[in-house]
Amino acid sequence: MLVKTKAIVISSLRYQEKSLIVKCFTESDGLKSYFIRDAFSNRKSSQKIAFFQPLNILEIEAAHKNKGSLEYFKEVKLAHPYYTVNTDIAKTTIVMFLSEMLHHCIREEEKNESLYHFLETALLWLDSHDEIANFHLILMMEVTKFLGFFPQKSDEEDDYFEMTEGVFTQFPSVSCLTTNETMLLKRLMTLKLDNSAKSFHVSERQALLKILLDYYAFHLDGFKRPKSLDVLKEVFS
Repeated sequence: MLVKTKAIVISSLRYQEKSLIVKCFTESDGLKSYFIRDAFSNRKSSQKIAFFQPLNILEIEAAHKNKGSLEYFKEVKLAHPYYTVNTDIAKTTIVMFLSEMLHHCIREEEKNESLYHFLETALLWLDSHDEIANFHLILMMEVTKFLGFFPQKSDEEDDYFEMTEGVFTQFPSVSCLTTNETMLLKRLMTLKLDNSAKSFHVSERQALLKILLDYYAFHLDGFKRPKSLDVLKEVFS
């Protein structure tokens, strides 16, 4: 079936010497993997490889067999060329980190338009704003809504967050955050991209990043911490 859709590049992997396997989160069909034969064979092909940088937003026409195998592109172009994401070291680092994170947490080959639209809107916001130090934290928090484990809202007297159940509680247990960590998480849950500037100190951001990665690991089997985590910490230290 020939499909025209927008797609966000999640990852790309060189296959043998000349080919490429690209994983995309598509608006029409969710997660799809595409095989690009002879992607590195000539200059014209190598120019197109730039399309498949992490979290690029594409417009594609593709043949979808929907049999769990690799699909094939017919046409590819950039839907929204970035102006700053690929030149600003902080934004490039965030994108590298988030593409790895999404690679490990988006697994189902099924349509999820609401998640697609959220990610596209967030990436365009990143490209057009400068106060981005909390961007990755807010995005990770918001994505849990679409994956089904956004924390249950708390009552004012709930001083602890229980990680395995995703609930706030008055009584601490071995799998609870400390009161200070719980307070940080509550603050993060109230933030949106447009009201997040200077919300946390560097140490608080580092603490929240660890909390979120631990939380993902609790709720997603096989979730792996992105290899680019150390680079992200260094850039925002």
